[in-house]
Amino acid sequence: MTFTFIDLFAGIGGFRLGMERLGGRCVFSSEIDKHAAATYERNFGHRPAGDITKIAAEEVPDHEVLCGGFPCQPFSVSGKQLGFEDARGTLFFEVMRIVSAKRPKAVFLENVANYVKHQGGKTLQRTVDMLEEAGYATKWDVLNASDYGVPQARKRLYIVGIRKDVAKGEFSFPPAEGRRVRLKDFLLKNGQAARWVINRDDISIDRTDVSELLERRPNRPIQIGRINKGGQGERIYSIEGHAITLSAHGGGAAAKTGAYLVDGKVRKLDPIECRRLMGFPEEYQIDPRPGQAYKQFGNAVVADVIEAVGRQIMARIG
Repeated sequence: MTFTFIDLFAGIGGFRLGMERLGGRCVFSSEIDKHAAATYERNFGHRPAGDITKIAAEEVPDHEVLCGGFPCQPFSVSGKQLGFEDARGTLFFEVMRIVSAKRPKAVFLENVANYVKHQGGKTLQRTVDMLEEAGYATKWDVLNASDYGVPQARKRLYIVGIRKDVAKGEFSFPPAEGRRVRLKDFLLKNGQAARWVINRDDISIDRTDVSELLERRPNRPIQIGRINKGGQGERIYSIEGHAITLSAHGGGAAAKTGAYLVDGKVRKLDPIECRRLMGFPEEYQIDPRPGQAYKQFGNAVVADVIEAVGRQIMARIG
Protein backbone atom coordinates (compact mmCIF):
# COMPACT_ATOMS: atom_id res chain seq x y z
CA MET A 1 0.00 0.00 0.00
CA THR A 2 1.04 3.60 -0.43
CA PHE A 3 1.18 6.12 2.39
CA THR A 4 2.82 9.43 3.19
CA PHE A 5 5.40 10.13 5.87
CA ILE A 6 7.78 12.84 7.03
CA ASP A 7 11.40 12.33 8.00
CA LEU A 8 12.48 14.51 10.93
CA PHE A 9 16.09 14.57 12.19
CA ALA A 10 16.58 12.69 8.93
CA GLY A 11 20.34 12.15 9.07
CA ILE A 12 21.27 10.30 5.89
CA GLY A 13 17.89 8.68 5.35
CA GLY A 14 17.70 5.36 7.20
CA PHE A 15 14.07 5.95 8.13
CA ARG A 16 13.28 6.94 4.56
CA LEU A 17 14.86 3.81 3.08
CA GLY A 18 12.93 1.52 5.41
CA MET A 19 9.60 3.26 4.92
CA GLU A 20 9.96 3.54 1.15
CA ARG A 21 10.43 -0.23 0.97
CA LEU A 22 6.90 -0.51 2.36
CA GLY A 23 5.42 1.82 -0.25
CA GLY A 24 5.81 5.06 1.68
CA ARG A 25 6.22 8.43 0.00
CA CYS A 26 8.26 11.04 1.85
CA VAL A 27 6.61 14.48 1.66
CA PHE A 28 8.98 16.41 3.95
CA SER A 29 12.36 15.98 5.60
CA SER A 30 14.47 18.03 8.01
CA GLU A 31 18.13 17.74 8.99
CA ILE A 32 20.34 20.40 10.58
CA ASP A 33 23.78 18.85 9.88
CA LYS A 34 24.96 20.20 6.52
CA HIS A 35 27.14 17.20 5.69
CA ALA A 36 24.39 14.66 6.43
CA ALA A 37 21.93 16.82 4.49
CA ALA A 38 24.28 16.82 1.49
CA THR A 39 24.47 13.01 1.57
CA TYR A 40 20.68 12.85 1.86
CA GLU A 41 20.30 15.15 -1.14
CA ARG A 42 22.80 13.12 -3.15
CA ASN A 43 20.71 9.99 -2.65
CA PHE A 44 17.12 11.20 -2.61
CA GLY A 45 17.24 14.14 -4.98
CA HIS A 46 16.27 16.95 -2.65
CA ARG A 47 17.89 18.70 0.26
CA PRO A 48 16.11 18.45 3.62
CA ALA A 49 14.82 21.58 5.29
CA GLY A 50 17.15 22.80 8.02
CA ASP A 51 16.65 23.52 11.71
CA ILE A 52 13.24 22.11 12.70
CA THR A 53 12.90 24.69 15.48
CA LYS A 54 12.69 27.39 12.81
CA ILE A 55 10.05 25.64 10.67
CA ALA A 56 6.41 26.53 11.28
CA ALA A 57 4.02 23.58 11.55
CA GLU A 58 1.95 24.92 8.66
CA GLU A 59 5.01 24.54 6.42
CA VAL A 60 4.98 20.79 7.03
CA PRO A 61 2.67 18.92 4.61
CA ASP A 62 -0.08 16.65 5.89
CA HIS A 63 1.17 13.11 6.36
CA GLU A 64 0.10 9.75 7.75
CA VAL A 65 3.27 8.76 9.63
CA LEU A 66 5.71 11.04 11.44
CA CYS A 67 9.18 9.46 11.60
CA GLY A 68 12.13 10.76 13.55
CA GLY A 69 15.31 9.66 15.25
CA PHE A 70 15.13 12.57 17.64
CA PRO A 71 18.35 13.36 19.52
CA CYS A 72 18.49 12.38 23.18
CA GLN A 73 17.94 15.81 24.67
CA PRO A 74 16.17 15.11 27.98
CA PHE A 75 13.51 17.43 29.31
CA SER A 76 12.53 18.22 32.87
CA VAL A 77 10.71 15.48 34.73
CA SER A 78 10.52 17.28 38.05
CA GLY A 79 7.32 18.43 39.68
CA LYS A 80 3.88 17.88 38.24
CA GLN A 81 4.15 19.84 35.02
CA LEU A 82 2.20 18.35 32.16
CA GLY A 83 2.31 18.42 28.40
CA PHE A 84 4.39 20.87 26.41
CA GLU A 85 5.86 22.61 29.46
CA ASP A 86 7.86 19.49 30.27
CA ALA A 87 9.34 19.32 26.78
CA ARG A 88 9.67 22.99 25.85
CA GLY A 89 13.20 23.82 24.76
CA THR A 90 13.92 20.23 23.70
CA LEU A 91 13.78 18.58 20.32
CA PHE A 92 11.05 16.22 21.48
CA PHE A 93 8.96 19.37 21.88
CA GLU A 94 9.37 19.91 18.13
CA VAL A 95 8.01 16.42 17.48
CA MET A 96 4.99 17.08 19.68
CA ARG A 97 4.47 20.51 18.13
CA ILE A 98 4.08 18.92 14.70
CA VAL A 99 2.07 15.99 16.04
CA SER A 100 -0.40 18.39 17.64
CA ALA A 101 -0.74 20.47 14.49
CA LYS A 102 -0.85 17.72 11.84
CA ARG A 103 -2.36 14.75 13.73
CA PRO A 104 -0.68 11.96 11.77
CA LYS A 105 -2.11 8.46 12.08
CA ALA A 106 1.13 7.19 13.60
CA VAL A 107 4.30 8.46 15.26
CA PHE A 108 7.46 6.38 14.83
CA LEU A 109 10.49 7.47 16.87
CA GLU A 110 13.98 6.14 17.57
CA ASN A 111 16.56 6.95 20.22
CA VAL A 112 19.55 5.49 22.00
CA ALA A 113 18.84 2.56 24.30
CA ASN A 114 20.05 4.51 27.34
CA TYR A 115 17.06 6.81 26.97
CA VAL A 116 15.14 4.05 28.78
CA LYS A 117 17.26 4.54 31.93
CA HIS A 118 17.52 8.31 31.95
CA GLN A 119 16.26 9.81 35.23
CA GLY A 120 15.37 6.32 36.40
CA GLY A 121 12.92 5.85 33.54
CA LYS A 122 11.05 9.10 34.13
CA THR A 123 12.16 10.70 30.87
CA LEU A 124 10.82 7.82 28.79
CA GLN A 125 7.62 7.69 30.82
CA ARG A 126 7.02 11.39 30.27
CA THR A 127 7.65 10.92 26.54
CA VAL A 128 5.05 8.14 26.43
CA ASP A 129 2.62 10.10 28.60
CA MET A 130 2.76 13.09 26.27
CA LEU A 131 1.97 10.95 23.25
CA GLU A 132 -0.84 9.23 25.14
CA GLU A 133 -2.26 12.60 26.21
CA ALA A 134 -2.22 13.65 22.56
CA GLY A 135 -4.42 10.68 21.69
CA TYR A 136 -1.87 8.05 20.67
CA ALA A 137 -1.79 4.49 21.99
CA THR A 138 1.94 4.22 22.60
CA LYS A 139 4.37 1.33 23.01
CA TRP A 140 8.13 1.13 23.17
CA ASP A 141 10.82 -1.53 23.00
CA VAL A 142 14.58 -1.85 22.65
CA LEU A 143 15.38 -3.83 19.51
CA ASN A 144 18.74 -5.17 18.37
CA ALA A 145 19.63 -5.03 14.67
CA SER A 146 21.29 -8.42 15.13
CA ASP A 147 17.80 -9.94 15.39
CA TYR A 148 16.65 -8.58 12.04
CA GLY A 149 19.08 -9.96 9.50
CA VAL A 150 21.92 -7.46 9.98
CA PRO A 151 25.15 -8.64 11.67
CA GLN A 152 25.60 -5.61 13.92
CA ALA A 153 24.91 -5.54 17.65
CA ARG A 154 23.00 -2.26 17.62
CA LYS A 155 20.38 -1.81 20.33
CA ARG A 156 18.06 1.14 19.93
CA LEU A 157 14.86 2.34 21.54
CA TYR A 158 11.82 2.47 19.27
CA ILE A 159 8.64 4.28 20.26
CA VAL A 160 5.42 3.84 18.28
CA GLY A 161 2.22 5.77 18.82
CA ILE A 162 -0.96 4.90 16.88
CA ARG A 163 -3.76 7.46 16.91
CA LYS A 164 -6.48 5.86 18.97
CA ASP A 165 -9.33 6.72 16.62
CA VAL A 166 -7.69 4.97 13.63
CA ALA A 167 -6.01 1.98 15.31
CA LYS A 168 -6.97 -1.41 13.91
CA GLY A 169 -6.09 -3.68 16.79
CA GLU A 170 -3.18 -3.42 19.18
CA PHE A 171 0.29 -2.67 17.87
CA SER A 172 3.10 -5.08 18.65
CA PHE A 173 6.77 -4.91 17.75
CA PRO A 174 8.10 -7.49 15.27
CA PRO A 175 9.54 -10.63 16.84
CA ALA A 176 13.21 -11.44 16.34
CA GLU A 177 13.67 -13.20 13.03
CA GLY A 178 16.04 -15.81 14.41
CA ARG A 179 17.97 -16.47 11.20
CA ARG A 180 21.72 -16.62 11.54
CA VAL A 181 23.83 -14.07 9.75
CA ARG A 182 27.58 -13.61 9.85
CA LEU A 183 29.71 -10.52 9.47
CA LYS A 184 31.99 -12.25 6.98
CA ASP A 185 29.15 -12.47 4.46
CA PHE A 186 28.93 -8.64 4.42
CA LEU A 187 32.65 -7.89 4.00
CA LEU A 188 34.77 -6.72 1.11
CA LYS A 189 37.75 -8.78 0.07
CA ASN A 190 40.81 -7.77 2.06
CA GLY A 191 42.46 -6.33 -1.04
CA GLN A 192 39.59 -3.86 -1.36
CA ALA A 193 40.00 -2.76 2.24
CA ALA A 194 43.78 -2.83 2.51
CA ARG A 195 44.02 0.76 3.72
CA TRP A 196 42.23 -0.22 6.94
CA VAL A 197 44.68 -2.99 7.94
CA ILE A 198 46.25 -2.32 11.34
CA ASN A 199 49.93 -3.22 11.53
CA ARG A 200 51.17 -3.04 15.11
CA ASP A 201 53.41 -5.13 17.33
CA ASP A 202 51.01 -5.08 20.28
CA ILE A 203 48.25 -7.16 18.66
CA SER A 204 47.23 -10.27 20.63
CA ILE A 205 44.94 -12.98 19.26
CA ASP A 206 43.60 -15.25 22.02
CA ARG A 207 41.59 -17.69 19.93
CA THR A 208 40.58 -18.37 16.34
CA ASP A 209 38.21 -21.33 16.80
CA VAL A 210 34.89 -19.80 17.87
CA SER A 211 32.56 -22.67 16.91
CA GLU A 212 31.62 -23.40 20.53
CA LEU A 213 30.84 -19.75 21.24
CA LEU A 214 28.78 -19.52 18.05
CA GLU A 215 26.57 -22.33 19.27
CA ARG A 216 26.09 -20.75 22.69
CA ARG A 217 25.87 -17.14 21.54
CA PRO A 218 24.67 -16.98 17.94
CA ASN A 219 24.28 -13.59 16.30
CA ARG A 220 26.57 -11.82 18.76
CA PRO A 221 30.00 -10.19 18.55
CA ILE A 222 32.76 -12.58 19.61
CA GLN A 223 35.95 -11.00 20.91
CA ILE A 224 39.06 -12.98 20.01
CA GLY A 225 41.89 -10.57 20.76
CA ARG A 226 43.01 -7.05 21.48
CA ILE A 227 45.30 -4.26 20.45
CA ASN A 228 47.42 -2.88 23.25
CA LYS A 229 45.26 -3.19 26.39
CA GLY A 230 42.00 -3.71 24.53
CA GLY A 231 40.42 -0.37 25.29
CA GLN A 232 37.75 1.35 23.22
CA GLY A 233 38.33 0.75 19.52
CA GLU A 234 41.07 -1.77 20.30
CA ARG A 235 39.17 -5.04 20.73
CA ILE A 236 39.41 -7.61 17.96
CA TYR A 237 36.38 -9.68 16.93
CA SER A 238 35.70 -12.75 14.83
CA ILE A 239 34.00 -12.30 11.47
CA GLU A 240 32.05 -15.49 12.17
CA GLY A 241 29.99 -13.47 14.64
CA HIS A 242 28.58 -9.96 14.47
CA ALA A 243 30.07 -6.49 14.39
CA ILE A 244 29.91 -4.26 17.41
CA THR A 245 27.82 -1.10 17.30
CA LEU A 246 29.01 1.37 14.70
CA SER A 247 29.71 4.65 16.43
CA ALA A 248 29.90 8.27 15.35
CA HIS A 249 32.51 8.97 18.01
CA GLY A 250 35.28 7.25 19.92
CA GLY A 251 38.97 6.59 19.43
CA GLY A 252 41.44 3.74 19.34
CA ALA A 253 43.20 2.02 16.46
CA ALA A 254 39.87 0.81 15.05
CA ALA A 255 37.81 3.81 16.05
CA LYS A 256 34.09 3.83 15.25
CA THR A 257 33.90 0.26 13.86
CA GLY A 258 35.95 -2.06 16.05
CA ALA A 259 38.71 -4.36 14.74
CA TYR A 260 38.24 -7.72 13.02
CA LEU A 261 40.51 -10.58 12.01
CA VAL A 262 39.96 -10.96 8.26
CA ASP A 263 42.03 -13.50 6.32
CA GLY A 264 44.80 -13.33 8.88
CA LYS A 265 44.92 -9.53 9.02
CA VAL A 266 43.48 -7.23 11.67
CA ARG A 267 41.59 -4.27 10.30
CA LYS A 268 38.72 -1.89 10.89
CA LEU A 269 35.68 -1.80 8.63
CA ASP A 270 35.46 0.10 5.37
CA PRO A 271 32.63 2.64 4.93
CA ILE A 272 31.13 0.33 2.28
CA GLU A 273 30.92 -2.41 4.90
CA CYS A 274 29.33 0.06 7.31
CA ARG A 275 26.74 0.83 4.64
CA ARG A 276 25.85 -2.85 4.45
CA LEU A 277 25.70 -3.17 8.24
CA MET A 278 23.15 -0.34 8.34
CA GLY A 279 20.92 -2.07 5.78
CA PHE A 280 21.58 0.56 3.11
CA PRO A 281 21.59 -0.60 -0.55
CA GLU A 282 24.75 -0.99 -2.60
CA GLU A 283 23.78 1.92 -4.85
CA TYR A 284 23.58 4.30 -1.88
CA GLN A 285 26.21 7.03 -2.38
CA ILE A 286 28.50 7.45 0.64
CA ASP A 287 30.19 10.69 1.65
CA PRO A 288 33.65 10.38 0.04
CA ARG A 289 35.37 11.57 3.22
CA PRO A 290 35.84 8.53 5.48
CA GLY A 291 35.54 10.58 8.67
CA GLN A 292 32.16 11.93 7.63
CA ALA A 293 31.03 8.54 6.33
CA TYR A 294 31.80 6.84 9.66
CA LYS A 295 30.06 9.61 11.57
CA GLN A 296 26.98 9.51 9.37
CA PHE A 297 26.55 5.75 9.54
CA GLY A 298 27.27 5.81 13.26
CA ASN A 299 24.39 8.25 13.72
CA ALA A 300 22.02 6.48 11.31
CA VAL A 301 19.19 4.03 11.88
CA VAL A 302 19.24 0.50 10.47
CA ALA A 303 16.89 0.47 7.49
CA ASP A 304 15.97 -3.21 7.98
CA VAL A 305 14.73 -2.58 11.51
CA ILE A 306 12.76 0.46 10.36
CA GLU A 307 11.16 -1.67 7.65
CA ALA A 308 10.25 -4.43 10.12
CA VAL A 309 8.66 -2.05 12.63
CA GLY A 310 7.07 0.01 9.87
CA ARG A 311 5.33 -3.07 8.50
CA GLN A 312 3.72 -3.61 11.90
CA ILE A 313 2.62 0.01 12.00
CA MET A 314 0.99 -0.16 8.58
CA ALA A 315 -0.91 -3.28 9.63
CA ARG A 316 -2.58 -1.16 12.33
CA ILE A 317 -3.34 1.98 10.33
CA GLY A 318 -3.59 0.72 6.74
